[in-house]
Amino acid sequence: MTIIKNDWEDFLLQEREKPYFQTMMETLNSEYQTKNIYPNKADVFNCFRYTALADTKVILLGQDPYHQPQQACGLSFAVRPGIKVPPSLVNIYQELATDLKLPIPNHGYILPWAKQGVLLLNTVLTVEHGKPNSHKNLGWLTFTNNVLKYLNQEKSYLVFLLWGKNAQSKIEFLTNPTHLILTAPHPSPLSAYQGFFGSRHFSQTNDFLKKQGLNPIDWRIENV
Repeated sequence: MTIIKNDWEDFLLQEREKPYFQTMMETLNSEYQTKNIYPNKADVFNCFRYTALADTKVILLGQDPYHQPQQACGLSFAVRPGIKVPPSLVNIYQELATDLKLPIPNHGYILPWAKQGVLLLNTVLTVEHGKPNSHKNLGWLTFTNNVLKYLNQEKSYLVFLLWGKNAQSKIEFLTNPTHLILTAPHPSPLSAYQGFFGSRHFSQTNDFLKKQGLNPIDWRIENV
C-alpha cells in the first residue's frame, strides 16, 4: 500500500493492520501480477493523497474505477487530460453548466475539485479490465465504509453527494446531524434524466458551505 504523507496517514495505517485489509492486499498483489487491474498501483489511494482530511468539505462518492485502459486515475468520475470524457462525467458537466452557468471543459481531470476539499472517493478502489464491480467483494467495501464512519465521527458540516443507489446505501453510516446529505439518481445516461439533471447539487453545496463560514468550491475546470 502506498503511504499517504498527510493527515490521512494514521487512519490508513490503522486499517492496514487489520486482517481484512492484509488479506485484500495479498489478493490484489496477485491480481496485479496476473491480470489487468486499474488504476495503476501508485494511483489507488489518490483521493486521500490529493484531499487531506483537514481540508475535506465534500465527499463525491462513486462506485468503482473505470474499467478500460488509461481511464482510472484513483479519483471518482475523473480521467486524465487526453482521455475521452466518460458519459457520466459528461452529464455531471452538463448539470454543472445548468446549475452554475459554468463552461463545459474539454477534459475530465477534475483534480482542482480534490485540491479544494472534494474527496473523490469510490466505494471500491480497484477493478479488473472490462469487469465493472469485479472487486466489490475483495474487502474494499469494508475499507470505504470505515472511511465514511471515520469522516462522520471526526468531521462536522460535510456535504455528501450520493448519486445512485450504490452511493445512497451508505446513508446508514452518516448519522452526524451537522452534515448535509444530497441524493439524486446516478449521472449515467441510463438514469440522469430521472432526476439528476435539475438537482442543483453544486449550488446547494456552496450555499451550505457559505452558511457554515467555509469557502465554497470553485467548480470551474479550466481547459487544457
